[in-house]
Amino acid sequence: MFSKFFINRPIFSTVISLLIVLFGIVSITMLPIEQYPDLTPPTVQVSAKYPGASPEVIAETVAAPIEQQVNGVEDMLYMNSTSASNGDMNLIVSFKVGTDPDQAMINVNNRVQAATNTLPDVVRQYGVTVEKKSSSILQLIAFYSPNGYSDTTTIGNYALLNIVDDLKRIEGVGDSQVMAANDYSIRIWIKPDVLSQRGLSVSDVISAVKAQNVQRSAGKIGQPPLAVSVDRMYSIVAPGRFTKPEEFGEIILRANADGTSLRLKDVARIELGSQTYEFNGRFNGKPAVPGAVFLSPGANAVATAKAVQARLKELAANFPPDMDIDYTVAYDTTLFVSASIKEVLHTLAEAMILVFLVVYLFLKDWRATLIPCLAVPVSVIGAFAGMLVFGFSINTLTLFGLVLAIGIVVDDAIVVIENVERIMHDEHLPVKEATIKAMDEVSGPVVAIVLVLCSVFVPVAFMGGLTGVMYQQFAITIAVSVVISGLVALTLTPALCALLLRHREAPTKGFFYKFDRFFEKITDKYTGVVGFFVRRIPVAILCVVLLFCGAFGLFKIVPESLLPDEDQGMIMIGTQLDPATSLSGSEAVASDLEKIILAQPAVKEELTFAGYDLLSSTMKSNGIASFVQLKPWDDRKAKNLSSTSLVGTIYMLSRVKIPGALVMPFNPPAIMGMSTTGGLEGYVQNRGSGGSSALQAQANKLIAAAQKRKEIASASTTFTSAVPQYTLEVDEIKAQSMGVSLTELYTTLQATFGTTYINDFTYSGRSFKVMMQADSEYRARPEQIAGIYARSTSGAMVPLSSLVKLTPSLGPDMVERFNVFQAAKIIANPASGYSTGEAISALEETAKEVLDPSFTLSWTGTTYQEKISGSSSTSALLLGMLVVFLILAAQYEKWSLPIAVLLAVPFAVFGALAGTYMRGLSNDIYFQIALVALVGLAAKNAILIVEFAVLLKEQGLPAAKAAVQAARLRFRPIIMTSLAFILGCVPLAISTGAGAASRHSIGTAVVFGMLAATLIAPLFIPLFFVLLGGRSASRTDAGVTTPQDDLSLPEEKTAQEEEKHEI
Repeated sequence: MFSKFFINRPIFSTVISLLIVLFGIVSITMLPIEQYPDLTPPTVQVSAKYPGASPEVIAETVAAPIEQQVNGVEDMLYMNSTSASNGDMNLIVSFKVGTDPDQAMINVNNRVQAATNTLPDVVRQYGVTVEKKSSSILQLIAFYSPNGYSDTTTIGNYALLNIVDDLKRIEGVGDSQVMAANDYSIRIWIKPDVLSQRGLSVSDVISAVKAQNVQRSAGKIGQPPLAVSVDRMYSIVAPGRFTKPEEFGEIILRANADGTSLRLKDVARIELGSQTYEFNGRFNGKPAVPGAVFLSPGANAVATAKAVQARLKELAANFPPDMDIDYTVAYDTTLFVSASIKEVLHTLAEAMILVFLVVYLFLKDWRATLIPCLAVPVSVIGAFAGMLVFGFSINTLTLFGLVLAIGIVVDDAIVVIENVERIMHDEHLPVKEATIKAMDEVSGPVVAIVLVLCSVFVPVAFMGGLTGVMYQQFAITIAVSVVISGLVALTLTPALCALLLRHREAPTKGFFYKFDRFFEKITDKYTGVVGFFVRRIPVAILCVVLLFCGAFGLFKIVPESLLPDEDQGMIMIGTQLDPATSLSGSEAVASDLEKIILAQPAVKEELTFAGYDLLSSTMKSNGIASFVQLKPWDDRKAKNLSSTSLVGTIYMLSRVKIPGALVMPFNPPAIMGMSTTGGLEGYVQNRGSGGSSALQAQANKLIAAAQKRKEIASASTTFTSAVPQYTLEVDEIKAQSMGVSLTELYTTLQATFGTTYINDFTYSGRSFKVMMQADSEYRARPEQIAGIYARSTSGAMVPLSSLVKLTPSLGPDMVERFNVFQAAKIIANPASGYSTGEAISALEETAKEVLDPSFTLSWTGTTYQEKISGSSSTSALLLGMLVVFLILAAQYEKWSLPIAVLLAVPFAVFGALAGTYMRGLSNDIYFQIALVALVGLAAKNAILIVEFAVLLKEQGLPAAKAAVQAARLRFRPIIMTSLAFILGCVPLAISTGAGAASRHSIGTAVVFGMLAATLIAPLFIPLFFVLLGGRSASRTDAGVTTPQDDLSLPEEKTAQEEEKHEI
């Protein structure tokens, strides 16, 4: 016999368990630590620049051609592009979860190349880049000036040259970058009036810079082959690209015959400045530049964050003493990860203690209790080795699986211990012989337990998509624990039983005696109720129907969501001002907003960017983005210090103190990188005609109608087509008659009022751009176009005001496209007491009512994943039930009897829904994962009764009497194992601190679900057995079954009580 070998060799069995523990401990050190597994869909970003062009022109001439080629690339989910007024075009292509990001980038790049030839020349000059977009942000680092002496250009470029590359080389860092586009640039600030006086055009300046700021080669002296023999060979070093502003100032624009010349410094001001001046950051009121660190896929987030901070500390020691610069980690995702993991581990310890107390309560012997205390940790710790093998990480899902596994795997130890003690008591055998005999009886059932539970969890792991990844990590972790538990139950547990158990008498007084008497009374009452339902089948069926209807009704009223809202220790604030607001105006509002934020007692620090629109992720002069780091969770236990409360406070204060700004504070999304906000995100697509104005009208119509819905707290759009602009009208006939080409005309306009990229220069070993633009005093007002001149083919200087006309107009400052159609982004938040699922349904209903037929509402980000996850959760639940049904049908060789077992599952579902509804929680992924676990657990309780009833019926008892007696005899092990599981999960349901909402969701579902499966389902399972497994029995069979019945069986049969125990 397999177990006999280990009973006779306890050291060997101990070594096996110690090796499992050792492998588990080693695996813990190697496993990455993160909040979630890799759930974010891979994304590829396509970037292009078209300076000076309007957003609509960029969308039509750059975004649309690229999208048409990229559309339909392998494994694509959706794509969206933004074309901004600063000339930037960004296309984000999102792929299915699990897609290889490198292959996705290659596929997108191949398609982009096909579109390159159709793009404007200026766009091709700047270049079109295709790169993987790392959405898993690890940290935001604020490089700031503590005393305000250093400007953001100096700070940002010091970080770019001396810090960012170091951080990229750290193990676990996927990417690191300075988020502000303030790279060094040679800025040539031309003076249009001086140019026109000297008879020069901007094209002359551009040509001169291109001709003289160039890398040249001049060959070598003495390079073979030579007709004569030389001793040496010399390289000729020619002047290369310029490196200093002074060198650019000496560029010759015109050389005269008398030896005099006109140089660039005579018509322009040259300086080492910033590539753009459209962004300004502040950290706690000090000038700052943000740096972002992204996590590499599969890396250990906590260890990587620590390594980044350690390296930053080393680099800070070398900060120049003459530069006013310092750094701080303004936003660290690992703070929440570490705090939530710590809380789950705390919950894990509490669960183990409570489980062991329950075991001690029922076994009444510290020696017997010590055995599961030693066996269970082996299964739990060993599971980490399985997680390493399967490529998992230590995250909330795998740890939740381990918490639930504690209550499950303890059953295996209880099965063995209970059977050994029964044989020792009934047959008076020595401990070792009793253990050997007990293992003969229970080895098969232990293996069956493992198979049944694995049959529930393993098939779910093969589901795809985001929900499939979450189910997989949870289910496989439990399955690994169960498998190890089965191995331990066959090796270590019997060896410990033979070593530790002793003969003992039943207590005759004290607490345990009173507990046994109390439990006997409960058992008698339970048996009486079971007998009542078996005798009065119509009443029982009515109760069951009402309960099942209640479960169905609860499914309808319990709100749905993808993930619960968590206090992640930070909030984000997106602020929008009047569309025509300048950057200086945004900076003034940002300063006022900073004062409001820093005055809040829950706030630790904040990082604010003026000139950045957080909701559309584009540079916009009227946008402000703020990242607010809160104090540790232990310092914010009061409800008014929670992140949700802070969101409401800042919103209300900003409405009073900054009335001209739309300030939108919100919690971060549950899964960073999948969405911008924590609410709903979608697009209203224009699939017809009408342009931006028609799209704006439809979006406004939807927003207005949505705000009237009780399920919606707020709704807004990032799109506006009413930004003040000037429309340029060119008199082409007059321009041609005066000899001014359109190319010359537009080049002059772009180089004056816009920014022209000429070529590159070298600084500190890097290439930076040379940019040209008119000095500020020449482009502050529209009427200043009268002072700008273009040169005709005859050499005459023609004022542009005679060729063009500027007319005030309105138009969009940003154009977005979603899946090749122009679209307006919609952002909404559910009202208090309503879930995201209800808000999604409300918005969809509203869209059908108010939008014209050619306009549709499509979802993106987290909202899109929530929509597609609904069917996945149903599939997972049905799949688990189907596999259990098939296995039981094969075991019983009956198609009807497994139904009696599976009818216990709706009771568990009812309990889970009732508990979730009473606590005001929602039907999210954690709840759905709990339902999958409840399928196996509820079925296992039912199997305990049905399996034993089958044995009694085979011995000749009528079906009804067999069912009631089985219910009575199995009541104690059902209560013991279920109570151990329930109390093991109670810490999840009542936990506090970081990540508490997730723990509440899964803990509440399993606790209330198992309560119903333990207290209600066993009252009806005997009835199901009678109806489905023993139809030949008469209803009067139950009449002889009372609490006082003689339930004794022949001893040889009694030994079989445990043979199928807990299959």
